[in-house]
Amino acid sequence: MPPQNPPPSVFAFTFDPSLQPFNVSPQTWLTTNDKHFAGLAVAAVVFDDKDRVLLVQRAAHDSMPNKWEVPGGAADQDGDTLLGGAARELWEEAGLIATRFTRIVPQPAVAPDEGAVTSPAPAYPDHPGSVFSNRSGSKIMVRFAFQAEVESCAPVVLDPEEHQDYVWATEAEVRAGVTTDGRLIPATVPATRAFILEAFRLRGASN
Repeated sequence: MPPQNPPPSVFAFTFDPSLQPFNVSPQTWLTTNDKHFAGLAVAAVVFDDKDRVLLVQRAAHDSMPNKWEVPGGAADQDGDTLLGGAARELWEEAGLIATRFTRIVPQPAVAPDEGAVTSPAPAYPDHPGSVFSNRSGSKIMVRFAFQAEVESCAPVVLDPEEHQDYVWATEAEVRAGVTTDGRLIPATVPATRAFILEAFRLRGASN
């Protein structure tokens, strides 16, 4: 697993000017936007040069065992900026170094059955994050997903306490929930699948 103290290059990234509102601490974002969520989370969406997205599989002993997601986690209230938190999570969970954050990936609305994207419009018009609760439902949080460019896509180094496998998946594979060689890659929740597919849509629109 990556060392707990990342090299300075982990935080040497640049970012698109549109992401300036997220270059603040989670607490500052909550205060500035007059939000009262219990906390914020961040995720990093990374594509390789074959237009495949990095997915990591949650450890069998963790919550949502064996399900798939992009690297991410809770953002410290008074620690890194939100972008810095995404860079740290990417390093800690996959061993990859973010060099630039290019856009935020809004959480699109999803159908209640299979998580199909029903509209590219954000599910929450006043902010682009994904609202979710903890397992007991006692805390409501928001996750922001950022598309990241990285120094190199290899090697991917997992933290075995959190993830047990990874795959670079195409859009078709994410939609099907299975790779072409038959590996099942079910997303943690429909909202996760939806924002990953939205990342593919935005990537295609900008190419």
